[in-house]
Amino acid sequence: MPTDGFGRQIDYLRISLTDHCNLRCVYCMPMHGLQFAPAEHLLTAEEIETVGRAALQVGFRRFRLTGGEPTLRADLVEIVERLMALGPDEVAMTTNGIRLPRLAPALKKAGLRRVNIHVDTLSPERLPLIMRLGSLADIEAGIDAAESAGLTPIKINCVVTRGFNDGDDVVELARRARERGWHVRFIETMPLGVGETAQIARTHFVPSRATRIRIEAALGPLLAVPAAHAADEAQNFRFADGAPGVVGFISPVSEPYCGTCNRMRLTADGKLHLCLLNEDERDLRGLLRAGGGEAAVARVLLRAVAAKPMGHQLPAGVTTETREMFQIGG
Repeated sequence: MPTDGFGRQIDYLRISLTDHCNLRCVYCMPMHGLQFAPAEHLLTAEEIETVGRAALQVGFRRFRLTGGEPTLRADLVEIVERLMALGPDEVAMTTNGIRLPRLAPALKKAGLRRVNIHVDTLSPERLPLIMRLGSLADIEAGIDAAESAGLTPIKINCVVTRGFNDGDDVVELARRARERGWHVRFIETMPLGVGETAQIARTHFVPSRATRIRIEAALGPLLAVPAAHAADEAQNFRFADGAPGVVGFISPVSEPYCGTCNRMRLTADGKLHLCLLNEDERDLRGLLRAGGGEAAVARVLLRAVAAKPMGHQLPAGVTTETREMFQIGG
């Protein structure tokens, strides 16, 4: 697998399929003034396959499909089929789950291994306040559909935002993990860009330590679980009383894990984004549409890995000015 200038082995490519989303979460996507990539700028399924083949050639082993909301791509099942045919160790997806009741069986048949489903609260009243345009009933139906289709183990992603869901909401999600054997991961806000969502992410920031303290006060001690992979971005815990479920904390701001990062990101408009919290990019769409094929993409991938930054400037500085979170893929 490719190794960067700091000795990190980079083997995980996150592929954003679209910058569109059917929600408008307060820390991610504003309600108004949005500028999306033109449809013709999005990579086609065939172009994504070429990038995937080149990535596997140089040593990448896993792909994750992200957005925006990846289930909004009409050719999502085809993309999964094309990537799985290349023989990676895994193709997974992060989604809000709303469209899974109609898509989960086909995605499973296409080879999708599992899904991470984003839900910030189990309160039907509070969910629309943070996941604007969202409905808890729709997301829970998506979780049920994923479980029924075998897209397991279910992982739940919750972004903790002060004043919105940093109270009983995190406790109830952890409690649900005990009841259902889920893996719930609590994620710190990241102030990408310079707009209103970045401002909310910055001013409503909650460190993971505070979330863990609140959960333990309600549900008892959490015991650390040894990392299955050195590059796992989450610190994972189990309940001390032996109850099922895993509680994880992803802390890019308060406890950066840059030293073990193993991932690169491909934006929906075909830019290889070297680090989530930096501006550096390489243009793969332009290369592909100028006639560059798999070998040319592989060379750019290797150069990009070598140039991958070691760290970011959070919490002190602005990280990206040209892209918001929904434009990178998380």
